[in-house]
Amino acid sequence: MKNVAIVTAAVLALSLAACNKNNAENNAANETAVENTATTDVNAAGNDVTANADEALNAAASETNAAGNDVANAQNAVENK
Repeated sequence: MKNVAIVTAAVLALSLAACNKNNAENNAANETAVENTATTDVNAAGNDVTANADEALNAAASETNAAGNDVANAQNAVENK
C-alpha cells in the first residue's frame, strides 16, 4: 500500500510539473505576434497612402487635361472669328 501511495504522489508531482507554463516561450510567441500585427498595420497604412496619392494624382491629371482642352477650345474660337 505504501508503494502505491509513493507512485501516486510521484505521478501527481510529474503531472503538475508537466503542466507548468513556460513563460519565456509564451512571451516570445506574443512578441512575435505583436510584431507581425504591427507590420501588417503599417503595410495597410502604406497601401492607403499610396492609393490616396494615386487617386489625387489621377484627379489632378484629369483636371489638367480638362484645362488644356478648354484652352484649345478658346484658341479655336478666337481663330474661327
